[in-house]
Amino acid sequence: AASKLEISMPAVVEVEIGGTARIECNFYIPENASYTSMDWFWVDRSNRQVRLYHVTGSGVLEDDTDYKKRLSLGEDKALSISSVTVQDARTFVCQVGAGSYGVGENSTELSVYKVPKTPEIEPNSGGISVRSNEVPEIARCVSKNSFPPPNITWYKNGEQLHPPENQVTIQSTLTRESSGLYTVSSTLYAPVTRQDRHSRYHCTVHYWLRGQQHALDSQRVKVNIFYSTEHLKLQVVSSSALVKEGDNVTLVCEADGNPPPVFSFFKKNLDEWQDLSSLTEPESGVLNLPDVNKSNSGTYRCQSLDLDDMTQKEEDVDLVVNYIEGVRVKMEPSSTLREGDSVTLSCDAHSPVALNYQWRDGKGKMVAEGNRLFLSNLTFETSKTFSCKVMAPSVPGLEQSKQVSVAVEGKPRIVAISSPLYVRQDEVINLTCKAIAFPRPTVQWSINGTAHEYVDNQHVASNLTVRVSHDLLQAGAMCRVSNRLGVSEKHIQLLDQKSTAESQGIIIVAIIVAILVVAVLGAVIYFLHKKGKIPCGRAGKQDITKPEARKDKIVVEVKSDKLSEEAGLLQGANGEKRPAADQVGQSDGHRP
Repeated sequence: AASKLEISMPAVVEVEIGGTARIECNFYIPENASYTSMDWFWVDRSNRQVRLYHVTGSGVLEDDTDYKKRLSLGEDKALSISSVTVQDARTFVCQVGAGSYGVGENSTELSVYKVPKTPEIEPNSGGISVRSNEVPEIARCVSKNSFPPPNITWYKNGEQLHPPENQVTIQSTLTRESSGLYTVSSTLYAPVTRQDRHSRYHCTVHYWLRGQQHALDSQRVKVNIFYSTEHLKLQVVSSSALVKEGDNVTLVCEADGNPPPVFSFFKKNLDEWQDLSSLTEPESGVLNLPDVNKSNSGTYRCQSLDLDDMTQKEEDVDLVVNYIEGVRVKMEPSSTLREGDSVTLSCDAHSPVALNYQWRDGKGKMVAEGNRLFLSNLTFETSKTFSCKVMAPSVPGLEQSKQVSVAVEGKPRIVAISSPLYVRQDEVINLTCKAIAFPRPTVQWSINGTAHEYVDNQHVASNLTVRVSHDLLQAGAMCRVSNRLGVSEKHIQLLDQKSTAESQGIIIVAIIVAILVVAVLGAVIYFLHKKGKIPCGRAGKQDITKPEARKDKIVVEVKSDKLSEEAGLLQGANGEKRPAADQVGQSDGHRP
């Protein structure tokens, strides 16, 4: 066991600025004796001890110092300092008196710290030229509010830069703020090359905490590097792989210099170059050629000018605009065509690529393939127009069409009339006559009325509005269609609807009478057979059919003649119409 007074304290206590520091003072007195007094001091710059607390058995006395409002003693007599500041970084002493065992003391170094904020990096805003004669400024890094002062290092693409290697220079500035905290600023200077356009730079702040080093990294930034153009590329941009007439074409010129150079466009005409720069913006590097045609084909040149070193570069490209021109349709024979003739249509066109041909009629229906179309036995109904569609299979969407008129001439042909037509006298009717012909015919009527004509291609229809008179009912009407190649006529027959109805009524009456006569005859024969007047068997049948009729024999004659004879079917000997029953009665016992 120890035979003297011993006091133990931590050598260093670390606390963050603004926090609370707690400094413990542990002591040992032999034979478990009690201490008689305990004092806390801090040591000023002149190494003089300034008392903070005096503790005895009768109580605690706090001295009047700058710490008075921030100090406290725990039950274990540990010293606590709240709201630690930079100025609190000093030595604190604990002194214990133990009567006959004397007085002992020990001390603790209070270390305060403030973790720096994440460093902020700002790259060179103006850009750096690889041709710069001086080592340029790359970026500036700032770390604020730290204690003690930190250290800043620089990195390029993750590798630390060590001055003065490769002409690297780092300039640092340390500023102590009114709060006692430090702001560190560091600026990196280094030469650049073309490859540095992809480089990324960052800075790191290093600081110590509890005996260990820590670090905070800034963002990684790129620097705008200026360099001349080494490669120039000119390409044709179009919506289709092969350019055709009507496409919108764009020539795009790209350079790998920074900043982009000034672009100029030219087109070769024979041995000269035509300046097209007026059609584009100098810095865009884009030449728009809308709705191109054959004349746009040729060699184009893009020229770049670097304003930094005034160097020029050129690049050429060939533009090929595929086209179809000179579409012609020839008709053989070329003379006037008549119904029944034949004709051959041939189609031809010029193009730098292979062509296919299709023929379509006036309704758009494809009728043949190939550059020839043979039409035989022409009629008025043959399509009046045909079109030749010329296509380039190797260039999708490249096509043209040419239309030709096939006019078949002939005298008129009447294709429809309203005959026969059932009418009533004095009613207003419409007579229709439809014909087909070319050249266009004229339609004439044999009677007067109000006529309306309708034309549809080669068809002509005439409607005549007229009142039915007795003469018209008897004679009918004549439609006459004519052109310079001939005349066609057709007669329209008119039938009296009333007379027709009466004739139909007579026929119906005659049929009813015939049915009644047959029924009466059957009844008489059956009655005579029952009375025995008519024998059965072959002999009886022969008697009936013999020419010599007996007095009681009944002969009935039923006639069915044409419509023109129906009126006299039921006439008597004197020409008057009689009821069917009278006719049957008068015919009894007489031969026809």
